[in-house]
Amino acid sequence: MAIICQLLSIYVIVLIARAILSWFPISPGSALAPIVSFLYTVTEPLLAPLRRVIPALGGFDLSFIVLFIIIQVVQNQICSGHRFL
Repeated sequence: MAIICQLLSIYVIVLIARAILSWFPISPGSALAPIVSFLYTVTEPLLAPLRRVIPALGGFDLSFIVLFIIIQVVQNQICSGHRFL
C-alpha cells in the first residue's frame, strides 16, 4: 500500500509541474521540451477523459483541479498512515 501512496504523491507533483510549465511557451527545440513531453504523456491519459466531461470555465481547464481532488480523496482513503505530500 505504501508504494501506491508514494506513486500517488509523485503523480501529484507531476501534475503540478505540468500545470506550471503550461503557463510558459516552450519551443520544441528547447531543453525543457522532453520534460514537457514526458509530463503530457504521463498526465494526459487521466486528464483527457475528465476534459470530455468537465467543460472549461472561461478558458480555464478545470480537469487539473478535479483530478487533483480525486487523487487527494483516494490518498485520504488508502494512505491514512502513509502521507508523503
